[in-house]
Amino acid sequence: MFQSNFSVIFQFLWLIPLLLSLGGFFLSIWIIIPAPTYTLFPLAVGAPEISPWLFLVNAIALLLTIILLPKGWLFNLALVCSVFGLLLSLIPLIKLPATNARFATEMVRVLGKDYLKNIPETLQAKMRPKPFVLKEVFRGIPQPKVRIQRGIVFASPDEVELKLNTYQPLAKGKYPTLIVIYGGGWRSGSPDNNEQFSCYMADRGYSVITIDYRHSPKYKFPTQLEDVQTALNYIQTNADVLEVDTDRMAIMGRSAGGHLATLAAYQPDGIPFKAVISYYGAVDLTEGYYNPPVPNPLDTISILRDFLGGTPEELPEIYRQASPINYPRPNLPPTLLVYGVRDRVVQKKFGEKLQGKLHANNNKAILLAIPWAEHAFDAIFPGMSNQLALYYTERFLAWALY
Repeated sequence: MFQSNFSVIFQFLWLIPLLLSLGGFFLSIWIIIPAPTYTLFPLAVGAPEISPWLFLVNAIALLLTIILLPKGWLFNLALVCSVFGLLLSLIPLIKLPATNARFATEMVRVLGKDYLKNIPETLQAKMRPKPFVLKEVFRGIPQPKVRIQRGIVFASPDEVELKLNTYQPLAKGKYPTLIVIYGGGWRSGSPDNNEQFSCYMADRGYSVITIDYRHSPKYKFPTQLEDVQTALNYIQTNADVLEVDTDRMAIMGRSAGGHLATLAAYQPDGIPFKAVISYYGAVDLTEGYYNPPVPNPLDTISILRDFLGGTPEELPEIYRQASPINYPRPNLPPTLLVYGVRDRVVQKKFGEKLQGKLHANNNKAILLAIPWAEHAFDAIFPGMSNQLALYYTERFLAWALY
């Protein structure tokens, strides 16, 4: 009986390399192919970030193909798929050294070669020692123990409770503060988003406060900016309770949150932040409407209409007011912009445009463009792009707040 079952299993062993090679190749192609639809978009985001995993899968598929598959057209198919999958999965790893060197050069060019000298040694010892740690792609970035308070109500406009979360070191005290605004196309999201990042930064000695805002399409701009400003006023008023050092504050956001963060930081009468960080944030909403990405898996035109209430022809002044590109002037806080070159939601060219305008007004602005990354790359916290972005983000933040 046992021998019979084993014989049946052995007869179907050839399926393993075939399925592995086909599956590995299918996942790996999204490292270079942009997602045409919303359904496929997560594959284009995730594939580059887990490319070391895909390399391992493709290597195993290649080995098993050689060992288990008899020569024939199925063997040739599996061989081609596993080899091409292997090569595709190597692309981010091959590009990593040059990308890191370019980022390091850009940091020094804008901030100066000694930009780390004033950062306390205790903080430097806690920072990531390398821009990329291969084993962390497989095991994850260790999560520290920090103090967390969730769901603190800071306002209730129109009977909508707006809440914030705090993430802080275990020891009580006033800390340099990072205020974080979540993304989601201004339509969705919560202060709980990207909690691994918030905990990571809290362990490095920051009070991290993640804030809420009302969503479109029910609520149009400038409601979201007003909610952010309400949250900022609440944080300043309750700085002692929230353990916030109001003299050392930075603001950060992702996607729609990056848009709101830069918009809030660049207001003429806004809080004097020490730094602003935008991960793939929208910059020029009028241009974004007329020149959407191709393909356009998230339908950015409908997102903008929901957010602003119409088209640029109908609401030109609203589009102008909602675009951070219209706000650069001298003496703005130093800005870190992080974009994916493959971003099919907010294109890298808009980050370059904002950086250029900030430089033209004698502001410090750094643009880090990750060649293999898509929009929302840091959703994979131990992924290749987020490790690289995290390395330079924490150094930029420490430079600005210490």
